[in-house]
Amino acid sequence: MSESWTGRVLEVVVGAPGHGGFCVGRHEGRVIFVRHSLPGETVRALVTEDTGGSFCRADAVEIVDASPERIDRLCPIAGPGGSGCCDLSHAGEAGARAWKAAVVSDQLRRIAHVETDVDVETWGERTGWRTRLRLGVGDDGRAGFHRARSAELVTDLACPQSPVAAYDGLADRTWTPGADLAVALDSDDERHVVEIAPPTASPTSRGGARRGASSRRARRSAPRAHRVVVGSGRARQRVADRDWTVDAQGFWQAHRRAPDRYSAVVREWADVRPGDTVWDLYAGAGVFAAAVADDAGSTGSVVGVEASADAVRDGRAALTDLAAVDLRAAPVERALADLPSSPATVILDPPRAGAGKTVVAAVADAGPRRVVHVGCDPASFARDLGLYLRHGYRLEHLRAFDAFPLTSHVECIAALVR
Repeated sequence: MSESWTGRVLEVVVGAPGHGGFCVGRHEGRVIFVRHSLPGETVRALVTEDTGGSFCRADAVEIVDASPERIDRLCPIAGPGGSGCCDLSHAGEAGARAWKAAVVSDQLRRIAHVETDVDVETWGERTGWRTRLRLGVGDDGRAGFHRARSAELVTDLACPQSPVAAYDGLADRTWTPGADLAVALDSDDERHVVEIAPPTASPTSRGGARRGASSRRARRSAPRAHRVVVGSGRARQRVADRDWTVDAQGFWQAHRRAPDRYSAVVREWADVRPGDTVWDLYAGAGVFAAAVADDAGSTGSVVGVEASADAVRDGRAALTDLAAVDLRAAPVERALADLPSSPATVILDPPRAGAGKTVVAAVADAGPRRVVHVGCDPASFARDLGLYLRHGYRLEHLRAFDAFPLTSHVECIAALVR
């Protein structure tokens, strides 16, 4: 193996953006993924990670020839060596939207073999939009954001994604080392802060670094003890004219406008008719189920499936007046065989990893006339889209949303018909 480039500073002309918050450059025949750069720029890049393969990772530490889309960084704690929160805070709004459109188009072309123009829609504000965040706690008891690709924390709580009120007083307290903090602002701007206990320790595995990393992720996602520090720990969330009360540490869309906007698109594209049977997979607390329930009417049914029993509990409480809605607590893959046959429409909003072959095949076998698929990761979204196409569906509509301003993340919704 050749000598590692880690620590070297290289002058690089970067090209197109890649999925993951970087632009792609080349030096001496190797690919370099350069964070904090913009397409077309010439930068001096500090190599931060080189495992000896065909590519390495770097941060743009000096801009030699700047893009016209570059602005002064909006996030004071991002940038080279900083927090991983805002990997596009150095791009103007038009540049950031063009970046995300290019990534989505590239993933659709390469993975799904779909050629389509993508326009990433914005909702206006670039700061103060986030209503849910998760902070880590270091060995010193201070809360902070994780550095990019690191377990280290940045304890300056100055990320502008959330309103300043979200962080009020958190830096002045000492927390349990190794814990997480879940912060939620509800629809009335009441704040809830929950300290989640550190993951339980496990014996050292024999599987090496990869198995150890998987074990750490599993422990962090497993149920953990928690204590409510601010508020009730139960956030009131309003979508259209309906209220949900949900756990502050559970899933809810991060952008304050997202639930209303997504629900409107899903309802329109689902085209649910009186008497229809609808599957709502990865249903959360039933926001999309509520959006289409009236369209299904008293003779229809909307069956939602969600792995989180807590989310199902909260959804059932919010939707008691909707007789058509049946929320079930189970992993989607296990619940498919027990769902009512012949759904007219299937709605899916899977986690970042997507739905995958098994779920998409089961949906296609059920024969819905319409599928509405929501995805927050362009690669898994494109993979799932390609699977639908191979099962005989065609792409009817696609919209992409800048639902995570200042970041490279983007949300997509597709409607497919057969």
